[in-house]
Amino acid sequence: MAVIASEDNRFVEHNGFDFKEIEKAIKENEKRKRKRGASTISQQTAKNVFLWPQSSWVRKGLEVYFTFLIETFWSKERIMTVYLNSIEMGKGIYGAQATAKYKFNTTAAKLTKGQCASLLPRFPIRYVLTRLIRHLTS
Repeated sequence: MAVIASEDNRFVEHNGFDFKEIEKAIKENEKRKRKRGASTISQQTAKNVFLWPQSSWVRKGLEVYFTFLIETFWSKERIMTVYLNSIEMGKGIYGAQATAKYKFNTTAAKLTKGQCASLLPRFPIRYVLTRLIRHLTS
């Protein structure tokens, strides 16, 4: 739930694309120097598993295609499992299993709640708490 709250709080509701966040990002990016994205966990999974990291319109188009496919054929639980096992969680360390081994010399299944929390992406605590509260109350 913490990953969903910090990365994509409508993950269980959307079909791969969060149009509310896309619209919000477009409006915010008109005024921002550093642009923010609105990629969902499903889109990030498609990119991480099937595509390359450098951003381009070609990659974005293929990302839409692969996102549609994984949302069609995989469950949300499967998408989250693949996501957690394909994201970079440390310099050159990909996935929960490799991170658990590297940081705690254990398996991902044996991580404590505290250890799991320490693996979350490093966002300002106010941001994470705001997103978590929004997720839990929506």
